[in-house]
Amino acid sequence: MKVEIDKESGFCFGVLSAIGKAEEELKQDEALYCLGDIVHNGIECQRLSDMGLRTINHEQFNSLSSAKVLLRAHGEPPSTYLTAKKNNIKLVDATCPVVLKLQQRIHNQYVNLDLSKQQIVIFGQKGHAEVLGLVGQTDGNALVIENLEEIDRIDFSKDIYLYSQTTKSASSYKKLIESINERKSDNISFVYFNTVCGQVSRRREQIREFAGMHDLIFFVSGRKSSNGKVLYNECLSVNPQSYHIEGKEDIDTSLIIDSVKSIGICGATSTPKWLMEECRNYIIDYFDCKNGKKN
Repeated sequence: MKVEIDKESGFCFGVLSAIGKAEEELKQDEALYCLGDIVHNGIECQRLSDMGLRTINHEQFNSLSSAKVLLRAHGEPPSTYLTAKKNNIKLVDATCPVVLKLQQRIHNQYVNLDLSKQQIVIFGQKGHAEVLGLVGQTDGNALVIENLEEIDRIDFSKDIYLYSQTTKSASSYKKLIESINERKSDNISFVYFNTVCGQVSRRREQIREFAGMHDLIFFVSGRKSSNGKVLYNECLSVNPQSYHIEGKEDIDTSLIIDSVKSIGICGATSTPKWLMEECRNYIIDYFDCKNGKKN
């Protein structure tokens, strides 16, 4: 039985940096809050909670004063920074550099925008932390559309400036661009920007290749991870024997039958390596016990 962990799976740079900053701050034995889940993985959040990280929502953040708060990789709208300044809150800003650059681009576009003739459209998941931060750069005036079916919400009488959430599908973004080009009239300006994260985009092709190499796939990810949902569906597209789990407790050992010679373990950009290793070890221990290799 071959059990392999996808070497490309695991934390992206932004998440890795945010968790590293949290761990460094927690070593100082000071109270550290995090505005929202630091990563969309409940098991990793619990590990950091056990170290002392306290997760709060925006309502709790607004009532804090003279505290230290970590901003996760997803980024925050300008209102969060204003609240921190007003309430003497020290921010540990772990916004992903890719997200921060996108925020700045949208802000610079917005301040020069004529809302009567122009609009900013964001291709993203409504309510997602990153998208909330992006919309905040426009004082709430950007239009968010989640999929191609919502294209009618765009005002085709105005110029269109289109951006994408960094973790959206590059292929879906391309289809949206093509559809807008087909719909718009010649007198309307349409400008789009390639703002899908390159690391996330490459992961789709890599994970399809990995999933196709194995008889059985266990995809490890938090249920709230949007990136996890996208990458899991990529696994399913090439290997119907792919199963979404959050940890070793979710592994259905009845799937590990004699005809299965190769098992692949992979995950989202929010999945820690140690969690995938834990799942691999669980499978190996089960296989050894099943075959009488352990007492």
